[in-house]
Amino acid sequence: MSSAHRGRGELSRRGMLGVGVGAAAAVAVGATVTGCGDQPAGVTPSSTQTEPTQAILDANRALADTLPFGDTADFADADRGWIASLEPGTVTDPSGKVVWDNDSYDFLAGSCPQSVNPSLWRQSQLTVKQGLYEIAPGFYQIRGFDLSNMTLIEGSTGVVVIDPLISAETAAAGLALYRKHRGDRPVTGLIYSHSHVDHFGGSYGVITPQDVAAGRCPVIAPSGFVEHAVAENVYTGTAMARRAAYMYGAALPRGPKGQVGAGLGQTTSIGTVTLIPPTVLVTRTDQEEIVDGVRMVFQLTPGTEAPSEMNVYFPDRRILCMAENATHTMHNIVTLRGALVRDPHVWAQYLTDSINRYGRRSDLVFSSHHWPVWGTERIVEFLSLQRDMYGYLNDQTLRLLNQGYVGAEIAEMLRMPPALTASWSTHGYYGSVSHNVKAVYQRYMGWFDGNPAHLWEHPPVESARRHVDAMGGADAALRTAQKAYDAADYRWVVQVVNYVIFADPTNKTAKDLQACAFEQLAYGAENATWRNFYLSGAYELRNGSFGTPTTANSSGMAAALSVEQVFDAVALRIDGPKAWDVRMSTDWRISNEDNRVHRVELRNGVLVHYDRFPGDALPAPDATVTLTRQTLIATLVGGADLRKGVASGDIALDGDVTALAKLPGLIDKPDPNFAIVTP
Repeated sequence: MSSAHRGRGELSRRGMLGVGVGAAAAVAVGATVTGCGDQPAGVTPSSTQTEPTQAILDANRALADTLPFGDTADFADADRGWIASLEPGTVTDPSGKVVWDNDSYDFLAGSCPQSVNPSLWRQSQLTVKQGLYEIAPGFYQIRGFDLSNMTLIEGSTGVVVIDPLISAETAAAGLALYRKHRGDRPVTGLIYSHSHVDHFGGSYGVITPQDVAAGRCPVIAPSGFVEHAVAENVYTGTAMARRAAYMYGAALPRGPKGQVGAGLGQTTSIGTVTLIPPTVLVTRTDQEEIVDGVRMVFQLTPGTEAPSEMNVYFPDRRILCMAENATHTMHNIVTLRGALVRDPHVWAQYLTDSINRYGRRSDLVFSSHHWPVWGTERIVEFLSLQRDMYGYLNDQTLRLLNQGYVGAEIAEMLRMPPALTASWSTHGYYGSVSHNVKAVYQRYMGWFDGNPAHLWEHPPVESARRHVDAMGGADAALRTAQKAYDAADYRWVVQVVNYVIFADPTNKTAKDLQACAFEQLAYGAENATWRNFYLSGAYELRNGSFGTPTTANSSGMAAALSVEQVFDAVALRIDGPKAWDVRMSTDWRISNEDNRVHRVELRNGVLVHYDRFPGDALPAPDATVTLTRQTLIATLVGGADLRKGVASGDIALDGDVTALAKLPGLIDKPDPNFAIVTP
């Protein structure tokens, strides 16, 4: 037998012993615990959360004994420069709905409960801190108003804002707190560090489109920003938003047995998402811009934490903004909510470049999450550890996959170097060794692990029915799962019970046992997003779907769509089989874009679109639609009634309008409440 195969045999045994390498404390098989099915009298498992089992208590206690809790430098850095907090720590929208509630985390002021991993508890005590902070003369941060931070830099006449949070309401509240203490300065510049919604969604909370149109406020972003922001938040927005509800736990109860944070911040706000398109694009590293007297040098870092991202250096102040490329956690190579797989090799290379270009000439580094780091020596060490972390994950995964190991195996095998394990900033509160290793494998090798047995497996429901039948039926499977629960092998519990649930989603005993096992996995998880996923799954098994707290494809996002992106978004919703036999050709004349004409063809279930040009000799269209880009967005993305648009004069139709009338019936509607833990 080859060494690789021997390793796999050892690995499969070791893999049963823990609740998530890099994301949770180890749990020994064989511990004697009270099973989920043996709840005390009067307790109903379907409505009552479990207590931590002895195995989880022992594992969390053992982990606490290995961590450097005497190192309190992060707490000093997180408190440094505090000016004031928002009182009360809540933000509401115009209707009075609470879109952010930092006060709901007041319980974090206490000592670590038994139901939370002690390392995660420490991280949440840091990320819950909120208020206005002065991090350097003229440099201020709003922290704890959303998942991300908003930074404000005082210029000659106003203030330049970096990354205006997720929601217009939270961004406006942050700006109001700043102005309360620093005066009513106008916003004279807006910078988006990258294309994720927590760094641009609150744009309307700090400026207006009119400010931008009048030239009072440039909006700066990295090249490719709009394309990637739209691709993530519109093309796949519904699915990502539903899974993000699990990842960030926005709908979960707050508390020691509920949501305690998200590792990168506390959670996501649920206010109004907006987007004001950039007016200045950064297209090269070392590009320099001066806004309101503030000199900035940019470093493009595409393919790192986002496909469109950049760092910002302030040479006159020796201050470096690392966007989201270096934070006080291991980040994601691919997020649990879903996204493009990132490139940790490139990420590490850009961090080396950041250190050599700017880090060695900096006295302060800050990011759009967490707290800053002061002092050149500490900055270089912090950035170097972050660089080594991503480089090690990439290189060791590739080394092992070239020995024949697959992603799931490597995730159990890989251990981080002692220097990285000893640093709080490289712990897996948001990303994890386990799912990052699998992401690296996915990036290079795809979903298929090379084993023909996995090439054409049955889909979940059909597979589950066959597994349950092979185990002797649901009762036999549940007996196996209960035995595993009693042995604290929670990973095996959820795998076995998952078969029963997908074979019979009405099996209440299976749902209760699955929920209990999810809770135990959550109580041991160091990784906040794993904890939130486990608790969200348990919540929905007990109570039903909580849906999607945030709004996907918001009107504020849609308003920034280009004509091409509007039709791309429509193409992704065409019900292919319904449209197989439909042939349609239409011209869309965009009256406020120099009457440009966009040809749209539907054939073979595919919506094809492109700009027409003079003399193109194309066949005449079935119909021509004349309207503004805003009306186009409202009609095709926002769901406005085409007939009402014609009646009001906002839309003009020529030709065979019956052809156009077929289109709405061919467009599928996304489901923001699709099932996750049940079929």
